[in-house]
Amino acid sequence: MGQLRRGGALAAVLGLLLAAVASAPATAGADTPDRYRNPLSAGFADTFADPVVVRGDDGFWYAYGTTDPLREGEKRFHRVPTARSADLVDWTYLGDAFGPDQRPPYATAGAGFWAPDVRRVGDRWVMYVTVTDTTVSPDGGDFAVGAATAPTPTGPWTFADQPVVAPRPGGGGGWLWTIDPSQFTDVDGKHYLYYGSYYGGISVTELSADGLRAVGAPTLVAIDNKFEGSYVLRHDGWYYLFASTANCCAGPATGYSVQVGRATSPRGPFVDRDGIPLTASRAGGTPVLTQNGNRWIGTGHNGFLTDLSGQDWIVYHAIDRADPYLDEPFGINERPMLIDRLDWIDGWPRVNAGAGPSDGDRRAPVTTARLDARFDSPALSDWTGSGTWRVTDGHLAGTGALTSRTVTGGDLRAEADLRLTGAAAAGLTVGRVEVRLDAAAGRLVAREAGGVTASAPLPAALDPADPHHLAVEVRGRQLVAELSPARLGDQLAVVSLRLTRPTVGRLTVTATGGAAEFDNVSVARLHRPAPRAVPEPRAGGVLPAYSDEFADGLDPAWRWVREDPAATVSGGALRWPVQAADLTGTGNTAGVLLRDAPTGDYVVETKVTLDLGEETVRNYQQAGLVAYVDDDRFARLAQVAIWNTRQVEYGYELPFAGQPVYGGNIVGTPATTTWLRLAHRVDPATGEHEFRAGSSRDGTSWTWGGVWTFPAGTTPRIGLVAHGGAEPPVTAVFDYVRFHG
Repeated sequence: MGQLRRGGALAAVLGLLLAAVASAPATAGADTPDRYRNPLSAGFADTFADPVVVRGDDGFWYAYGTTDPLREGEKRFHRVPTARSADLVDWTYLGDAFGPDQRPPYATAGAGFWAPDVRRVGDRWVMYVTVTDTTVSPDGGDFAVGAATAPTPTGPWTFADQPVVAPRPGGGGGWLWTIDPSQFTDVDGKHYLYYGSYYGGISVTELSADGLRAVGAPTLVAIDNKFEGSYVLRHDGWYYLFASTANCCAGPATGYSVQVGRATSPRGPFVDRDGIPLTASRAGGTPVLTQNGNRWIGTGHNGFLTDLSGQDWIVYHAIDRADPYLDEPFGINERPMLIDRLDWIDGWPRVNAGAGPSDGDRRAPVTTARLDARFDSPALSDWTGSGTWRVTDGHLAGTGALTSRTVTGGDLRAEADLRLTGAAAAGLTVGRVEVRLDAAAGRLVAREAGGVTASAPLPAALDPADPHHLAVEVRGRQLVAELSPARLGDQLAVVSLRLTRPTVGRLTVTATGGAAEFDNVSVARLHRPAPRAVPEPRAGGVLPAYSDEFADGLDPAWRWVREDPAATVSGGALRWPVQAADLTGTGNTAGVLLRDAPTGDYVVETKVTLDLGEETVRNYQQAGLVAYVDDDRFARLAQVAIWNTRQVEYGYELPFAGQPVYGGNIVGTPATTTWLRLAHRVDPATGEHEFRAGSSRDGTSWTWGGVWTFPAGTTPRIGLVAHGGAEPPVTAVFDYVRFHG
């Protein structure tokens, strides 16, 4: 432990008794974090895509990104660039994980390494990474998942000779997209790897004990043509699968976003908030992170971390819509690293309680605490106790009980990195409450003095001599303790205990039956969870002058762009056979039925029935609402067939660098009859028109997605569309268009 910034001179104190150790206080903080502003990577990189962050044994945080140039104009591709921070705010570029000639034996000389995922497996760190080109096929596209191991988060990294998941032939030709790996360790100690993308979907496979080989048969956990960039964590007994949707890299029209499903098993089935599986043709997915109308679009491919207060954070990349490319237009998308608070509300994760990505000063993660002992000095004057203790190589080692002089109380989070080098049990005591890793009994045990005891089994294969992370949270009279490999949401054991009285006292590290090692011991004030989600758009009263129930022909307020005579009104509905036409690109052959919108804030809604079936390929039949300035600037909200899936896509086209650019954002899950809404507001600071998209399967419960914007000075009209392909014939039926104030 602590290999990176620990001096060898500390070995001189080996064997000294506590009473003989010279004094120096542990770092103490007031739990008052600094501010931060996205993007976090601005100090060392213009782009830092697919980021993940881990905390090392030395107390520093380490970030890893995908193979790209770091700066505009640089033109040199970095092979997993790595950065370090003491506070998760100010970052320093350390170099690349892999040298220019370093690659696994199955990779070609030109292979890149995408989407790294770094985990602790046993007593070492493992980096899982997409290897973009292998020797399997001369045609390219033969992605594989590779692995490299290292003793520290900064390396040196050594590739395993064989891929963890080899290239997989695709049923439709070529090779399945075996990319975006993410590892997870379960409470039974089994290791899993999630991987995959739009061609092939996301699968999970069990890994060997060393984490370097896939074993057994994989299981599909998220459908193809919708999801990629997975990340799984365990929270309150549920397994949550985070995955990104839509195109990561459409420049100023990028609508990448993160959705989630949860399950009772790491193999799924994962379902969304409405109980819809992520493997269904009408694919489920509850939005976690999506663009909100500020500078950030394309918010996706997330990692996860927890700060010292117990607050969860999501790390991800995004695109500044005013600066979408690294160099020339239509080159590499510029995707810096961002971080934001991840809140849990009613059992579901939401970024900033549903407000989305932040732009401006925000409260930073807590990285210093009331008690923050990293044992950089051999002195222990702020500690008292019994037994034999020493500080060496940046960690505390010994047996007995060692108590901090810092008094703690109230809602708190205590944590430590620990490993048992000979002890039968070791852990933390806060006041009257003890939590220990009891290797002899094979359990994680929580006990209140004079009160009750609770425990949970440890994985049978757990080696207590490997480094582990122990966290203890007390909120009111409820205690929850968690043992994990490296605080990344993968739990090895969780125990809960209802206390008889509040916790007040000092923190003690204990080791019985032999020696243990501790590092990064801290006690911080426990975070305050967000009490509720931010309000979502609500529809006020109907504005009859702008609405149409299609009860008596077509309202004269409607105007056509490329009139389609096949669209008729009868039986109280507009019936529009889906056209063999489109609105994207330079073709602009599809009809658009438009009307003026009211000024100010409003919500427009339609109810559309479109029987697209399921599973079959019907690209890209669709029908829905459109906010329209002209053929090259519009936002289209429609239920649509995308290969074998059925999705609600919120597409966007705008002119950029002399040509139209199109991208999409994914909202909710469609039904045969789907309700669609666009909520409009004018940004008082910029004058921009903001349109947020919502969808519903019953007209009552709504899923809200991302925001697309139109420049100040434009006058978007609202309309309907039905196009994308005439085979097989299908008719869209619109029951009404209603504007609400």
